[in-house]
Amino acid sequence: MKDRVINEVTKQLIERKSVRVFEKRQIPEAARRTILEAAMEAPTAGNQQLYTILDITDQKLKDQLAESCDHQLFIADAPLVLVFCSDCLKWLQAYREAGLTPRDPGVGDLMLAVTDAAIAAQNAVTAAWSLGIGSCYIGDVMEQCETQQEILQLPEYVFPAVMVVFGYPTEQQMNRKKPRRFELEDIVCENTYQKKDGVALRKMFNGRCDKETYDEWMKKFCNRKYDSDFSREMTRSVGEYLKQF
Repeated sequence: MKDRVINEVTKQLIERKSVRVFEKRQIPEAARRTILEAAMEAPTAGNQQLYTILDITDQKLKDQLAESCDHQLFIADAPLVLVFCSDCLKWLQAYREAGLTPRDPGVGDLMLAVTDAAIAAQNAVTAAWSLGIGSCYIGDVMEQCETQQEILQLPEYVFPAVMVVFGYPTEQQMNRKKPRRFELEDIVCENTYQKKDGVALRKMFNGRCDKETYDEWMKKFCNRKYDSDFSREMTRSVGEYLKQF
């Protein structure tokens, strides 16, 4: 293994893994506030904080989100559920309050706000892990556009970019092996993008395919993820949100 610097922060970033089964205990209010405040300290474009965080405390809403987000029932059991919405509305309202006539938000504004929301979410995830609280990202919140807009009462120019559920991990979850990541050389290109040829791609996935061939594993993964019904629905749903911009 090549040299690298390990301190308490980098150690936790490396060890953190998704948690989908939680102990049946609540997150103390002080820890909850710390997680939220850590999220708000995240880097942000122009110090605008182009997001709104929905703290889902209503059990009925949790149940609805568990169902609308691909029937993932553990969402309903999570003691803390946060939806990080990219928010292009608040600043638009603020400009208009000052008597200005700003342009309508565009896709560039949306992408900037999504980046802000995602960085804030990761700050929350990192802070939670440091407190012994696990988490899991729920990408399915971008699906079922019409349903999510109704459940969360999302106005125009507000997009549910990231949802994260939090809770204390069970012992089984803590002992579960973290899935292997790609090698650094597979992800990092120096200076410019370097397109991989077939040999490089097959080498990149050596650690993923286990006992299957590259072709066998890739076919199953493509069917399960990229060509799945939920992936197609996410593309449709995000397209509906984009029409606002």
